[in-house]
Amino acid sequence: MPMSRVEIRAPMPGVFYRKPSPDSPPFKVDGDDVAAGDVVGLIEVMKSFHEVSALEGGKSVRFLLEDADAVMAGQVIAEIEV
Repeated sequence: MPMSRVEIRAPMPGVFYRKPSPDSPPFKVDGDDVAAGDVVGLIEVMKSFHEVSALEGGKSVRFLLEDADAVMAGQVIAEIEV
């Protein structure tokens, strides 16, 4: 049975960060399993940071954005196989 994919979309425009700080490891890397509620990144808007969490769990997350990429509201950040 083929796997389906769930998209994680940006809730707002800003700059997407895959790490909590420049010296920290990423929240998740490609291939990681993800549980519902797991933080996968941050979006910075005017010096405020907003967590981006997975709404559903699954296997093998794949990011479509790199660290510090600009992101628009509704843009797909990552896909999770469910």
